[in-house]
Amino acid sequence: TDEIMQQEIRPLVAVDIIEQLHRQFAILSGGRGKDGAPIITFPEFAGFSDIPDEDFLNVVTYLTSIPSLEAASIGFIIIIDRRRDKWSAVKASLTRIAGAFPGNLQLVFVLRPSRFIQRTIADIGIKLYRDDFKMKVPIIMLNSVSDLHGYIDKSQLTRELGGTLEYGHSQWIHHRTAIENFAMTVKTTAQMLQTFGTDLAETELPNDVQCTEELLSAHTDHHSKLKDELKLAVKQGATLLTCIREPVTRSANSKLSPDELENVATVERLLAQLDETEKAFDQFWTKHHLKLEQCLQLRHFEHDFREVKLALDNLMEAQAGFADIGDSVTRVEHLLREQKQLEEKGQEPLEKAQSLALHGEQLIQNNHYAVDSIRPKCVELRRICDDFTNETKKKYDILGKSLELHKQLDKASQWCEAGIYLLASQAVDKCQSQEGAETALVEIEKFLVTAKEHQLSNPKEFYNQFDMILTPEIKANAQRILQKLEDVQEMFDKRQVSLKKLAAKQTRPVQPVAPHPESSPKRASPKITRPAGQESTSYHYYVKKVTCNTNVLPFVGKHYNSPPFLSFSHIINELIETERVYVEELQSIIEGYASEMDNPNLVHLIPSALQNKKEILFGNLPEIYEFHNRHVGTGGCPAIFLKEIENCIENPELLARCFLKRKEDLQIYEKYCQNKPRSEALWRQCGDSIFFQECQRKLDHKLSLDAYLLKPVQRITKYQLLLKEMLKCSKNSEGTAELEEALATVLDIIKSVNDSMHQIAITGYEGDVSELGKLLMQGSFNVWTDHKKGHNKVKDLARFKPMQRHLFLYTKMLLFCKKREENTDGHEKTASYSFKNSLKMSTVGITENVKGDNKKFEIWYNGREEVYIIQASSVELKNTWISEIRKVLTGQLEACR
Repeated sequence: TDEIMQQEIRPLVAVDIIEQLHRQFAILSGGRGKDGAPIITFPEFAGFSDIPDEDFLNVVTYLTSIPSLEAASIGFIIIIDRRRDKWSAVKASLTRIAGAFPGNLQLVFVLRPSRFIQRTIADIGIKLYRDDFKMKVPIIMLNSVSDLHGYIDKSQLTRELGGTLEYGHSQWIHHRTAIENFAMTVKTTAQMLQTFGTDLAETELPNDVQCTEELLSAHTDHHSKLKDELKLAVKQGATLLTCIREPVTRSANSKLSPDELENVATVERLLAQLDETEKAFDQFWTKHHLKLEQCLQLRHFEHDFREVKLALDNLMEAQAGFADIGDSVTRVEHLLREQKQLEEKGQEPLEKAQSLALHGEQLIQNNHYAVDSIRPKCVELRRICDDFTNETKKKYDILGKSLELHKQLDKASQWCEAGIYLLASQAVDKCQSQEGAETALVEIEKFLVTAKEHQLSNPKEFYNQFDMILTPEIKANAQRILQKLEDVQEMFDKRQVSLKKLAAKQTRPVQPVAPHPESSPKRASPKITRPAGQESTSYHYYVKKVTCNTNVLPFVGKHYNSPPFLSFSHIINELIETERVYVEELQSIIEGYASEMDNPNLVHLIPSALQNKKEILFGNLPEIYEFHNRHVGTGGCPAIFLKEIENCIENPELLARCFLKRKEDLQIYEKYCQNKPRSEALWRQCGDSIFFQECQRKLDHKLSLDAYLLKPVQRITKYQLLLKEMLKCSKNSEGTAELEEALATVLDIIKSVNDSMHQIAITGYEGDVSELGKLLMQGSFNVWTDHKKGHNKVKDLARFKPMQRHLFLYTKMLLFCKKREENTDGHEKTASYSFKNSLKMSTVGITENVKGDNKKFEIWYNGREEVYIIQASSVELKNTWISEIRKVLTGQLEACR
């Protein structure tokens, strides 16, 4: 009982009883009585009494369920056609209808048997058995269809009953199954839409861009499929409606029966229901889709915000690091240039921040659902931009003040030096005469007039003017210079007093007396002449200081004698000059070619094969440029490679350290060289395009781009040559060891580049080469094998031709490859290495000497079950490989211990 109750209760449909309907023992022709009662006809059917009760009940129940409730409530008219049958068939039909008819009956018409005997029996039988039929409606016995026409109009009767009503049973069944299928389709579609709508309503919005895009795509695809289902359902309904109306369409005189009109109404009602469902779903989908799109916009906004915020934070952090205000004019000017560079560097993130804030405000104006999340981020972006701008302006103001201060201090210091020089240059013997003393006084008065230009005569005013930047160091320096000014002024005052006294004397000229040797001026410097006995100790101090401030030639030091110094000078100057040219060339390539590929005005000139392949053509060239020109070292401190080399002019012994300190950074050249084959292949394909010609014309380059793309490869070789030259100049000098180490570093980089170029040509290896550890060695060898497995032994000794194998030695694996060379589009041959075999270094052993050939060695595997006899091209190469393999095996042994 529970199982029955749990089953879905649904009405009968045509497909459930399709076989019984095709037997046609009962039909609903579509005709109606005068009062609109539906007519069910039981045509002559030979095996009517043999029809199972269940089949009879199902068919009759189904037929009575088809008319509308209004028509069914009037009551059904039953016509039983038994004109060719017997009374027994009439009796059986009435009995079965009386006992099983599920609908409301109005009249029962019986076309009785036409044969005389059977008609007579039928008349008697109906009188005798009328009460047995238990029918509460009249049973009218008819002798002919003419009698039937007196009760029912011919237009409501089929041709079998003498009427004009067109009826095809197969077509009727087809229409019924189609209508019911369409009804099921409408129901299923509505349920699908309802289920999808529920899923959409219950979906949680993702927190990242990728998941949101995937969800939006999935929902959009599902929505498109459902819309396709809806279109198919509507098309199905429209086609069905056309089929039902086909008689009317075919002939203007045709009319649809009431049942057909009800079918039309049913299909139209289902189509209207489908349309309403679709509209409701579309409204819901529009809202949901908008929310998903806004969610995606929000996630993009949040992602961009995080990136821009990080860039701005780094920018603000870099700006906060500019706390120095300089201790000299040169230093302040350098700081101003750095501040300008920081400002230029900050333009891009600032523009992105402003653009992102504007985008956020547009989202808010478009009624985005996450206004409360977007608005604070917009405010934060604008605040940071304003802070950076204001702080930059403040930095410029402070540095400007600092520059003005140090310029004034420098002018004052120069004025002091010039004054000291003036006093020292006035010869004592010439000042002994009245004319000479007056001339000296005029010189001093003219010079003192220039003191007003320095505006340092009032210390209090000076301190007030630059109070905001007076650090203890700057204040101490200013006090020193102010004191120096006072001392020089005092010296001038005393000199003026002495000269005025000499000019006022009216005595005979004094015979000049040569000064004592200890006070005689040194001709090497005119600044140190000291007049006899008229200046204070302050004057003597400054004259002495000027004398000691001699210029020292660069490169001269205790570790370098004269000839090497000249060679060092030439080498370092060449290194610096070529480095500057190299950096300028890198900049021109990046700005003149790489950046122009993003220029919307030149997009139409870029070949399709070059689209989105800038990284392939240029590799990591921007990274190399950043390293040489604006590299940032450990801890975020500026460590510009070019600047560091320039600093070696006065300290050549530091040059080697520049390379040693940048040992790991210089590995960027390895990455560039690894990409070079792909870059060259792309250039061969696109190098003659108008785009590159236009860029070359704008740059006024005599060489095409491919020549400049070779510069990084040439540069790393240039370092090697220059370091070798420096080593020749520094034999047995301090710093030679560091130069040798720097040269070894550059050579190691060149070797790594060379090895990596071979490594990327390995083909057929199924694993990840990067997981094999560092590539230590690579090279070509003759190889024989001597493998023994069980009782079978396969030898490939000297009497057989050796295999040519290219070996790659990693810290974890030894690879055996076969070298192949292929021509590429008529250009030079390119090598590739087809993988053949590999040995784990943790399980191999080595025999360093093979009897009969000092260039051979053995590598064996698994207790000499597999032996590889390897012949190098020279004893030196063999020893190098044995040394590296021994290091690997020793390292593994130590690791195990």
